[in-house]
Amino acid sequence: MSETLVVANGLVVDGTGAPPRVADVLVGDGRVVQVGGTVQRGGATRVIDASGLVVTPGFVDIHTHSDLTLLSAPEARSKVRQGVTTEVVGNCGLGVTPLAPGADVAAIREAVGYLDLDPALAWSWDDTAGYLDAVEAARPAVNTATLTGHLPLRAGVVGFTDRAPDPAELDRMRGLLADTFAAGSLGLSTGLVYSPLCYATEDELTALGRTVAFHDRVFTWHVRDYADDLLPSVDQALRVARATGCRTQISHLASVGRRNWGAVRRALDAVEDALSDGFRVAVDIYPYLHGNAPLSQLLPAWAQDGGADALARRLRDRAVRDDIAAAWADRPSGWDEITLSRVPSTSRPAADEDEVGTTIADIAARRGADPDEVAMDLLAAYGSGVLIVAGGRSEDDLRTVLDHPACVVASDGQALDRDGVTGAGSPHPRSYGCFPRYLSRYAGGTDLELARAVRRCTGAPAELMGLAGTGTLTSGARADIVLFDRDRLADRATFTDPQQYPEGIAEVLVGGETVVDTDGHTGRRPGRVLRGPDSTDRVGGTVRTSR
Repeated sequence: MSETLVVANGLVVDGTGAPPRVADVLVGDGRVVQVGGTVQRGGATRVIDASGLVVTPGFVDIHTHSDLTLLSAPEARSKVRQGVTTEVVGNCGLGVTPLAPGADVAAIREAVGYLDLDPALAWSWDDTAGYLDAVEAARPAVNTATLTGHLPLRAGVVGFTDRAPDPAELDRMRGLLADTFAAGSLGLSTGLVYSPLCYATEDELTALGRTVAFHDRVFTWHVRDYADDLLPSVDQALRVARATGCRTQISHLASVGRRNWGAVRRALDAVEDALSDGFRVAVDIYPYLHGNAPLSQLLPAWAQDGGADALARRLRDRAVRDDIAAAWADRPSGWDEITLSRVPSTSRPAADEDEVGTTIADIAARRGADPDEVAMDLLAAYGSGVLIVAGGRSEDDLRTVLDHPACVVASDGQALDRDGVTGAGSPHPRSYGCFPRYLSRYAGGTDLELARAVRRCTGAPAELMGLAGTGTLTSGARADIVLFDRDRLADRATFTDPQQYPEGIAEVLVGGETVVDTDGHTGRRPGRVLRGPDSTDRVGGTVRTSR
């Protein structure tokens, strides 16, 4: 049982959008007991003096890729040090469950290599319940919930080839999806740039969306394109929302490439039309002008047909390389805007490791090679395990999305330990500084602007995911709390020095236990697995319902 404590005299921004107020927060048994009024401090085990500090709910990061890093590095240092207390994994279709009977697990693990930073980590599960059991056993510092990844779902039933599922296969996929919801998944995520999801038809997406809607879960979309075809890609997600009625989240909404700047405004217009017609649609974004992804997402879909082994064979064919180079000829951003951020930790040439943190253009210049050939060499060597940081975005577009009432803030990052296996390479700084960066640079200076900004990081994303009792400082809510100094709050992580913790975070509590204080991480790991409504999970041989 957590201690009884009072967070006293802080400026409470409760995550509901209500104006900030100086108040005490009483916490008992891991829950908020009372906010404001006459809080009796005398009976508390501990009183935290929050004078001069802002007191908010812990940040609810609904778009993360910490599926496996929370098992390798459960202290979740890069996230909890910036105030994140709840992570939703399984995004962009790149989840690690379900693993259908007969599925090629090794091929699926290769395909989601973006998540797989620790080769020594064993995959000990075959379904969502088993995965959540593994997370629970790891005892992470943060609360964790999951979405169901479209990639393992489709690959386990259809494989990696460019074809649609037949009716029996589609029924099986829908059944497996429903099983994941029963085990606690909050919804379905897709990522239509990744093989084999790039072969998914709208009929398949609509059928899965109907299952999502029936179970009142959320459907999150890494849409087909964020560059020249952003608008038709967003329109596809909205058509599925309209056809099925499912809750819909459009992930990391941005326009890539100078010629596409401004397109996000038209995408948001389409979102507004859907909202005005009564459909439940939202978007998320992180406060940076660069993204982070597998290099393989830049490949044309035909090159990825058949999975990693087929791609490696194709890349040995000169004619295929010429065709890929031709497909890249009119790319909206150049190789000088794309930086190598990580190569897999096994069997990598020393030269490739040394070039992490360098643009593809600069690597090519050093080698006296063509940048297209350098990119294809990296793909041939590492497949989906080679990661990049990519630019080509507009500050005006970013502010347009961040200012929109349908937007919430989400990192698209990972929980990392800079001193452990997950800390290798040159990761995107969003994994260390997303929320302090947003609140210090983009939130605005007034108290009402602060209240709206905090809601975008707490109550609003929790509501979108159906995480009841999370994201607000209200009676009965989880006592996940952040104390920060508004004047000192700042992200320190940069693209050249990304593994730096932010300034101004004074204390972070998860379930009423202090995980971060002024000395850093306390080593406590009180996070819980959060399951969707009306789901069951196995605990000690019994069945438990989570609501």
